[in-house]
Amino acid sequence: MKPLLTVENLKVSFPTRTGLVEAVRGVNFTLGRERLGIVGESGSGKSQTGRAIMGLTPGHARITADRLSFGDTDLLSISKRERRSLRGKKIAMILQDPKYSLNPVMPIGRQIMETLQTHERLSNAETRQRALAMLEAVQINDPERVFGLYPHEVSGGMGQRIMIAMMLVCGPELLIADEPTSALDVTVQLEVLGILDKLVSERGMGLIFISHDLRLVSSFCDRVLVMYAGRVVEELPASRLSEAQHPYTRGLLNCLPQIHADRHPLPVLERQAEWAL
Repeated sequence: MKPLLTVENLKVSFPTRTGLVEAVRGVNFTLGRERLGIVGESGSGKSQTGRAIMGLTPGHARITADRLSFGDTDLLSISKRERRSLRGKKIAMILQDPKYSLNPVMPIGRQIMETLQTHERLSNAETRQRALAMLEAVQINDPERVFGLYPHEVSGGMGQRIMIAMMLVCGPELLIADEPTSALDVTVQLEVLGILDKLVSERGMGLIFISHDLRLVSSFCDRVLVMYAGRVVEELPASRLSEAQHPYTRGLLNCLPQIHADRHPLPVLERQAEWAL
């Protein structure tokens, strides 16, 4: 089966006064209709990889790739207008914190309707019904009431569900979730993961799940990419993450606390210069 997304030798760099900062340095992977986890420390290039796929990298950045394609579409050669038509409709991205992603002065329902109206020709009544149905699909009780609220009037967990609803309302084929549960407590986190899992399985989407939580990714995803210093250092099935061979991945796993063991103080990751090569 043809991959949904193909990434070959993707590089993202930022010119600065002190020289070129290489955030992503030759990333390669393909994505089918599956759940792909990308893990690594802050600054490893996870989010910049997702933003490059979306076309959300700042204008001064330099992006190159031997191939960056969504189906038959070359994402690096299409115009900005064509890229905008894909965002939200075919490819969507859930950002980390809804407080900074939702418009604080626009009611929630209007924000979801705006996404639909950008990509589809529907009447106001049809758009409203689609938005309400999507709020219900992400397990929001009383969607009619939530529809008229402003972002500051909802909890963090509900805000994240609203973000998911907004990103999925047009039925994208590829969803990039950038640490969508990091700001949530454990019970809400499980509910959000359940929603994503159900929507991916029912709609047949491809999901890129960006996270720093190795245990979460090992139980939720199908495959895992481990990134360090802008590169993928290891790729393996999520269920076999505990069997990872690369010393960086082993180091990350070794730093995890264990309930039934004395881990005080927790081990510190010992970096090796060759990991960054």
